[in-house]
Amino acid sequence: DLSDASSLRRWLDIILPDEIYNLAAQSHVAVSFEIPDYTADVVATGALRLLEALRSHISATGRSHVKYYQAGSSEMFGSTPPPQSESTPFHPRSPYAVSKCSAHWYTVNYREAYGIFACNGILFNHESPRRGENFVTRKITRAVGRIKIGLQSKVFLGNLQASRDWGFAGDYVEAMWMMLQQEKPDDYVVATEDSHTVEEFLEVAFMYVGLNWKEHVEIDKRYFRPTEVDNLKGDASKAKKVLGWKPKVGI
Repeated sequence: DLSDASSLRRWLDIILPDEIYNLAAQSHVAVSFEIPDYTADVVATGALRLLEALRSHISATGRSHVKYYQAGSSEMFGSTPPPQSESTPFHPRSPYAVSKCSAHWYTVNYREAYGIFACNGILFNHESPRRGENFVTRKITRAVGRIKIGLQSKVFLGNLQASRDWGFAGDYVEAMWMMLQQEKPDDYVVATEDSHTVEEFLEVAFMYVGLNWKEHVEIDKRYFRPTEVDNLKGDASKAKKVLGWKPKVGI
């Protein structure tokens, strides 16, 4: 529980991990506008609690070899034009993205202040069959299947022109692990370097089952964000050069 600092320290002392991957979050951007305080507490302050628990654990046990990975997000770039790399300024456009920026800088601070091996992975959108149904990609693919077999006729969506750099979660988990195998900690963008709109995603998904998406999609203003992020496209040159990583699966 990232809201419980004492439990984090206790579990570190019990488990004695060699590597820590902090993927925990309230990770839905739209939901973060509805519960911004909870999002900040878990995503931003939660990362701080875990880093502080790790610092305390290392200080008490001398286990200075423990490595920490912080899951960043392409949402941190927000309205900054693509391509986005490690040197691109952040301009977050949601409580979720602002919280991820805080977690990012907490990680940098603990690395520089205490010498902890701590890395930020700034991961662009990554998908798998385990993606939650309230995320647009899974919402679309689930609807395609249900429409094809007659269980529903329409799917309601928001901004179809939002463009994202979509990759495969399995490839990105490999990149996370590779970051913690390096001699020195650093921060890396992980992306396919290829961006597509939600409309393009719809075309591919519906075409796969022989349907025309325009006959089944309705625009619903409820699904537009108060502040939109128009175009995310990563520059993963550093990860490719330093880690030797490259994506195996594209859209």
